[in-house]
Amino acid sequence: MKSDFAAAHLHLERACHYLRGDDETSSEVRAALDLLIEAIVAAQYTRPAADVVEFPRSVGLR
Repeated sequence: MKSDFAAAHLHLERACHYLRGDDETSSEVRAALDLLIEAIVAAQYTRPAADVVEFPRSVGLR
């Protein structure tokens, strides 16, 4: 099964919205959620390494 990074991102953004208090705990949790969101965005937009196929060279050109 593949991960749904977009859904996870949405839920974490909503969690940040609900934690809008000025207390220290809310601030620390928002900071931790920001780190998680950054990791999810990085995973979401990282492409797998591609296999590069070398183009055959013609012998006798130039």
